[in-house]
Amino acid sequence: MFIDHFPEKLTQDVVYISFPHALVAHLCCCGCGYEVVTPLAPREWKLTLDGVSVSLHPSIGNWSFPCKSHYWIRNNTVIWARQWTKEEISASRAASRATNQPARRTKPPVSAQSAAASCLAFRWWAALRKRKPR
Repeated sequence: MFIDHFPEKLTQDVVYISFPHALVAHLCCCGCGYEVVTPLAPREWKLTLDGVSVSLHPSIGNWSFPCKSHYWIRNNTVIWARQWTKEEISASRAASRATNQPARRTKPPVSAQSAAASCLAFRWWAALRKRKPR
């Protein structure tokens, strides 16, 4: 949803895009209710619009949230990534501070790319565990 100003309360499953503020916001896809705000800038996140769907790059790692969720938004679909260890999160933060850039993320697993969008982490993880690699 394209907006000039962010609403007081965000709605689950909606990605709010503000070009005037160069920000994208949404509620964490795990369903925990935390607001995720990603700045759009060459050294931050990039937004891709193809007229039908939205993608954000790199992945979104909510390391400061209790859920510690980690996912991509690709073509209006949430693609879940594995949860990082405390050591990986610390290393990522240190690298980001050192280079003033978001940490480099790995590519999503191929088996997850075709998973249907869902913002309930338990459903996603259960579905991904049952999927066989291609």
